[in-house]
Amino acid sequence: MHALKIEDALLTVAYIVSSTLFILSLRGLSSQVTARRGNAYGLIGMGVAIVATLMHSEVNAYANLLIALVVGSGIGALMAARVAMTAMPELVALLHSFVGLAAVLVGYASYLGGHGADEGGRAILLTEIFIDVFIGALTFTGSIVAFLKLRGSLSGKPLLLPGRHALNLAMCVASVGLGVAFASAPETTGLTWLLIMSAIAGVLGVHLVVAIGGADMPVVVSMLNSYSGWTASAAGFMLSNDLLIVTGALVGSSGAILSYIMCRAMNRSIWNVIFGGFGADPAPGAAKAAGPAPEGEVRETSLEETASALAGAREVIFVPGYGMAVARAQHAVQQITDTLRQRGVQVRFAIHPVAGRLPGHMNVLLAEANVPYDVVLEMDEINHDFSRTDVVLVIGANDIVNPSAQSDTSSPIYGMPVLEVWKSSRVVVLKRSRGAGYAGVDNPLFYHENARMLLGDAKQTMDNLLGRLRELG
Repeated sequence: MHALKIEDALLTVAYIVSSTLFILSLRGLSSQVTARRGNAYGLIGMGVAIVATLMHSEVNAYANLLIALVVGSGIGALMAARVAMTAMPELVALLHSFVGLAAVLVGYASYLGGHGADEGGRAILLTEIFIDVFIGALTFTGSIVAFLKLRGSLSGKPLLLPGRHALNLAMCVASVGLGVAFASAPETTGLTWLLIMSAIAGVLGVHLVVAIGGADMPVVVSMLNSYSGWTASAAGFMLSNDLLIVTGALVGSSGAILSYIMCRAMNRSIWNVIFGGFGADPAPGAAKAAGPAPEGEVRETSLEETASALAGAREVIFVPGYGMAVARAQHAVQQITDTLRQRGVQVRFAIHPVAGRLPGHMNVLLAEANVPYDVVLEMDEINHDFSRTDVVLVIGANDIVNPSAQSDTSSPIYGMPVLEVWKSSRVVVLKRSRGAGYAGVDNPLFYHENARMLLGDAKQTMDNLLGRLRELG
């Protein structure tokens, strides 16, 4: 008994060390400069937690655990090595679905196995199991839908069913009623209620995410990250595992805070994002409130003209978007940045909080290409500088530079803070076509007097532009 108490105490100490390392990891990930160190802290913390758990005397199925570790690690390493940066958002969504599914399976295993709960604590245990399975099932199906949307297998347009809010409320109320029946059922006879609730939670997860438009997918990914954290925390209470409780709370709260920050950057409430069906067609009569149709014509430009404008500029700002990620043009952008800086041009990057399909997507791409951290600025830091900028190069971005967010009250993105690139002397927009962005909203920027379109694949265009700049000497 004494040896067991010492063993439990050592395990608790190991979990405290792991929790501290996870906190340091989150702190490190808050800055590009310390992100590598933050990742290292997280890896070490997880390693300490796994080793400490495996050394406990209650763990004895080492053969099964070894198989699971080898197979899981192998699959994870293969996915990490092969995934392209453009596919990173959907990979993250898919990983969130694994967390949700794991929580559901552990919940069922705990219920069917009894988990050693005495009669007095049975109601608490059943409540923990129910909450764990509910959040896990919702996270699993919601993450699958997000994965399919990000991958393009499902349309980014929201699916808005009639009375969708009432339907969501009805599913939540039904789940609470099933929870009461589940907690009062003797032995394992409540399995039927748990299965029905799992199905309802799965449908709820699907319905919540299909009703969210493509422009909000970065927030959706962040919210699913939060859900996965709360799922892990609920599993921690269910398994009486302090590390799972702490780690889940860290992930859940950080994901929720990030989602809130991103919603503020879009001038939207988080409830509007989750339930509002952003990106849908305007309601009947909305067109009457719209401003006048864009006037003028879209003017195209050439590589030679763009290269001359860049070479003759004093200040240049790049605005990267998802198109840069798709084309993997970040390395060519970095080479152009070096070339311009060698000519004495001040070059900076303007990053919108929801650019791309993942929080921080553009920052990761630019860091991968070794673009200096000090020239990569957030929207609030650089927006006031566009008026004194000679050339702005928008690479595959659309909605985040759309003036209608400030001028068209009928626009779905009205009120969303955007990068005010049209205030610069010259704007060059690199796109494959003149089509609308991910939110499906037309962009009046293309018709501005100082705007020019440079059509084509971003990487090929940037490579050719780099060649023209070098020819200018």
